[in-house]
Amino acid sequence: MTRRLLPLILAAGCAGATHAGASHGATPMKLADYMALNGPAPTARFAYGTAPSQYAELFLPPGQGPFPVAVLVHGGCWTKEFGGIIQLRSMASALAARGIASWNVEYRRVDETGGGYPGTYQDMNAAMATLGQAARSHPLDLERLVAVGHSAGGQLVQWLGARPRIPASSPLFRADTVPVRQVISLGGLADLRREKEVIKSSCDRDIVDLTGVANKVRADVFSDTNAGDLMPNGSRTVLITGALDTISPPRVAHDFAARARAAGDQAEVVILPGASHYDEVAPSSPSWPLVLEQIEKALQSKKTD
Repeated sequence: MTRRLLPLILAAGCAGATHAGASHGATPMKLADYMALNGPAPTARFAYGTAPSQYAELFLPPGQGPFPVAVLVHGGCWTKEFGGIIQLRSMASALAARGIASWNVEYRRVDETGGGYPGTYQDMNAAMATLGQAARSHPLDLERLVAVGHSAGGQLVQWLGARPRIPASSPLFRADTVPVRQVISLGGLADLRREKEVIKSSCDRDIVDLTGVANKVRADVFSDTNAGDLMPNGSRTVLITGALDTISPPRVAHDFAARARAAGDQAEVVILPGASHYDEVAPSSPSWPLVLEQIEKALQSKKTD
């Protein structure tokens, strides 16, 4: 998603991928199509901190509830440059039409004061704790919850699922938040240790921005940041990737899923035929029914602590 990639049409597939359905034949979405996504205003907005980006939006479906909840975390290469929470309002609206509430999370990114390590992760924790508080006064069923993240947001929701393995000595450890056991990563770049070259080439992001630096207490910077190392953690992860995604190619999803399964966690891969990195997140894309199917499937499972 770097500037050199912006004018390119995403066009790389992955041999051996498990494809869901047939190719839709439509033109793959580009960055400009993604940036144009929008949706209705939220039902309510909740601040979980004092910084401008420390808030979440609640979208409620019509009816009495209680409603299952999709936690939405946007991407954008961990920077403000490529949009964010506004674009995911389109997904929140589509989910509301299916009777699913959404908790659309904004967070401090690496080019904002306090973003990066540890602030971005602490924002995720705070947003989840605030969701727990919101459920006391809104009709939300937190027993049916899935975290859905796109691109950089995929990394963050996979990290949410991996939090049970974070050492108590870490500044990222927090016990009083809503647990996440069902994860859907849309073109996510979650394995910071093994995919740092992809993260650099796709996002021009130095991995230290996301991991911090080592010290005597924390010799391994991936010990509390990398979902690819925090296994097994008891989560179920579905990695959904466009066949034409060159930001997070299908190979990335397959490698992570294989590692998770080998560690004892549940993981599967869904490849969207003819889809780009941006089709993965857009209800206007022909790929959306395949994504929605996985979201609704995840919400059929009760969380287990």
